[in-house]
Amino acid sequence: MAQNPFAENLVLEAPGIDDGADLWRLTRDAGSLDLNSAYHYLLWCRDFAATSVVARHDGRICGFVTGYVRPDVPDTLMVWQVAVAPDARKRGLAARMIDELLERRGRFGQKYVEATVTPGNTASMALFRGFGRDRGAPVRECDLFAAAQFPGGGHETEVLFRIGPVDPIGG
Repeated sequence: MAQNPFAENLVLEAPGIDDGADLWRLTRDAGSLDLNSAYHYLLWCRDFAATSVVARHDGRICGFVTGYVRPDVPDTLMVWQVAVAPDARKRGLAARMIDELLERRGRFGQKYVEATVTPGNTASMALFRGFGRDRGAPVRECDLFAAAQFPGGGHETEVLFRIGPVDPIGG
């Protein structure tokens, strides 16, 4: 069987503060994600590092998942953003990063994954549907925030995905 050089040189780990600028750039360059302030990514890498992951290929960040544990629903990991660099796409990296977070759940006890996705983001829709399917977990979808709730117009409805209970692949 052929070796996968991408997987062999891939490291998944919690982000550090110094990664914040790279997360901001990756989000900006993705073009399909809501770009938060640079300050947001720096703070996220400090305060939510335990529930977030960066993927490094040959030392360069090629993807990340930011998430948090919902304070009122502690068995749920809320996935805030998923970004994968164009040259790292179509390799299952996004799902692998979410699995990495679930493998850490011994500290947190999550059984469910939630995320919101706009209907126009077909890649993320496919990611979360496939994530549940591949793990034999139910996937529920419902509108969470209507387009009209966003100020200024121009924002699509956010669909809530609730997946679970779920075990990571191999978990």
